[in-house]
Amino acid sequence: MANQNNLISKLKNNFVITTELDPPRGADPSPTYKQALEVRPFVHAVNISDSPMANLRMSPIALSHIIQTHAGLETIFHLTTRDRNILGLQSELLGAAALGIHNVLTLTGDPPSRGDHPDAQAIFEVDVLGLIDIAKTLNQGKSRGRDLLSPSKFTIIAASNPSAKDLQIEKSKIEAKLEAGANLFQTQPVFSLNDVLEFAKIFDNKLPAAFLFGILPIRSLKMAKNVSKWANVPDELIKAVEKDGAKAGILWAKELIEDLRNTSAAGVHIYSLGKTSIVKDLLPVLAQESQKKEKLKLQC
Repeated sequence: MANQNNLISKLKNNFVITTELDPPRGADPSPTYKQALEVRPFVHAVNISDSPMANLRMSPIALSHIIQTHAGLETIFHLTTRDRNILGLQSELLGAAALGIHNVLTLTGDPPSRGDHPDAQAIFEVDVLGLIDIAKTLNQGKSRGRDLLSPSKFTIIAASNPSAKDLQIEKSKIEAKLEAGANLFQTQPVFSLNDVLEFAKIFDNKLPAAFLFGILPIRSLKMAKNVSKWANVPDELIKAVEKDGAKAGILWAKELIEDLRNTSAAGVHIYSLGKTSIVKDLLPVLAQESQKKEKLKLQC
């Protein structure tokens, strides 16, 4: 199978745009596939989440393969340590590599108690550093010291939080992930250029890897207040959303994306929260794309 891992080359030549899609709750991939077609003209790749919030969803690896093969859109699959032991994690990664899916976002995952299977047993045999190391070791053609018949070629992505209360602790976490083998970071949402600049200062204004900064358009005053509980949402943005609603949130996010284009940021990740129309509202078309209706022709 041809190597579809173009993300690294895209990072070298573009301000990369990604967004996220949630797998369906069922065996029909069509709903998420349709969303992939909707965002395809605007993004370089899409994230496929791994049973987000510990709620049952289709395998992100299977869905990533469908989207790459039938929609021609590069994918980044999420992999959590919540549901799999070391053997299972390696098996999943090798399967993904065989299907030509070479971008993995490494995560711990939400505990089952938060989701629709609260009595399910969590695994967490390794933490996210252990998962990153596993992916790196497979890239080296090894498994527990033994040679594999062929290595994987993963771009290993890790999460970070530029708005963390203690940026020195966050710096330590990032450095540990880099040492474990991460080579790209996707961040939690940021809401001001100042937060990004303050974050860069902890690295002496030279980011140690490529960072895709999270963008979350605020759609309502209620949303602004909720997000303010865990992120730095500027008062100016809250007041603008209170006055003009979602329109103000979109405008703010668009301006922040443009501000980030003028920094050393590698790109942005759009948190659309299931609203794929937001991607179209925020971003220009990347290239000429056919807008004809397409149907997924699969036996499911």
